[in-house]
Amino acid sequence: MAKRPTSHDVARRAGVSQTTVSFVFTGRSGISAATRERVLTAAAELNYRPNLAARSMRTQRTGRLAVVIPVAGLNLFPVLEGAAATARDAGYVVEVISLSSSPEERADDLASVAESGEYEGILSFTPIRAPQPTSTDAPVLLSLSEFDENMHATGAFSDARPVAEMMERLAELGHRRFLHIAGPPDYPAAVARRDVYLTTVDRLGVDSLGVVGGDWSGLTANHCVRDLPDDTPPLAIIAANDVLAAGAIRGAVLRGWTVPGDVSVTGWDDLTMSAHFIPSLTTVFQDRQRLGSSSMQRLLAAIRGTEPPVQEDALQKVVWRESVAPPRAR
Repeated sequence: MAKRPTSHDVARRAGVSQTTVSFVFTGRSGISAATRERVLTAAAELNYRPNLAARSMRTQRTGRLAVVIPVAGLNLFPVLEGAAATARDAGYVVEVISLSSSPEERADDLASVAESGEYEGILSFTPIRAPQPTSTDAPVLLSLSEFDENMHATGAFSDARPVAEMMERLAELGHRRFLHIAGPPDYPAAVARRDVYLTTVDRLGVDSLGVVGGDWSGLTANHCVRDLPDDTPPLAIIAANDVLAAGAIRGAVLRGWTVPGDVSVTGWDDLTMSAHFIPSLTTVFQDRQRLGSSSMQRLLAAIRGTEPPVQEDALQKVVWRESVAPPRAR
């Protein structure tokens, strides 16, 4: 059996002292960014993981972080994966804790987590009220605004500027008639996409057949398209997500309209299936892993008392595929 790498091995590989390796993994200040990176790179190359139990006895630190979410059942896996990977590379273990859906109970749940003494830091992707610390050893709490209490996107992923980018490109291709199939009005991101659609229609001077839909059902989108007049094409449909886009494509095909050609369609979310539609779907990719990673980097900086990283931007980009083309003359 191969010998498990030790902090001595990491120190030799990085060309630093064992104390420096220890300081990097316990979050001590005074280590330069270059040295920290050299140590972390050496640790990754050796597949080194610190002994959390031994570290806890030496430093009174647990080596554990918590990510709290206010509701259960939400698929935050890519965000959590990015956060956990970043924490792991820094020598921490991450636990995900689901808080109650009741605001009052949620505050009590969070206080219990903070007072447990099990965590050095707590990360929340939603704004939550911080409990009053009961000791000087209270964990660092980083409360973000990326989602609301229902886990609807309100931060970076509610930026709807890609709608304008897609509409501008469609207009350049020759489209003059547009339709927006919207998401539910209680989703800030859906409202933002609708609003950018309306302002872009006015700015480009194109024709809008309106805003329809109002939920995330592909069947609703299908019906919206099948209810359009026979002389509607050529048309560009801006759907608020990929499921709505799929419903719109099906509705168009069932009417005998070609996609693209008679109808161009765009979506949002870049679901795995979207690249395999016929035609493949033009959509918006959201880098959820990078959001999770950058959020965890901010928590680690707060724990260590170091300068936080620059806030991530450009987490979304348009992925151009076959569902968009110049309109066919009719």
